[in-house]
Amino acid sequence: MEMIATIQASTAIAVGLIFAFAALGTGIGFGLLGGKFLEGASRQPELAGMLQVRMFIIAGLLDALSIIGVAFAALLLFANPLLAALGS
Repeated sequence: MEMIATIQASTAIAVGLIFAFAALGTGIGFGLLGGKFLEGASRQPELAGMLQVRMFIIAGLLDALSIIGVAFAALLLFANPLLAALGS
């Protein structure tokens, strides 16, 4: 019984770290992306439309990476494979 509690506690800590690092990485990425977009648009205003399209494509990819991390954390939280391996 102690082993199950230890695994669940460690999993809860890991899920919290995954959420934290996903949010931190996405926040830093969006900050850099937005700053570089504004810098590029201010240097060459005629290219702002093209830069905006590319910025949104990169923003979608940046969001997808954090959503993959959140999905992995949800897998660990709700269908923990470590507990299944313990039962064998």
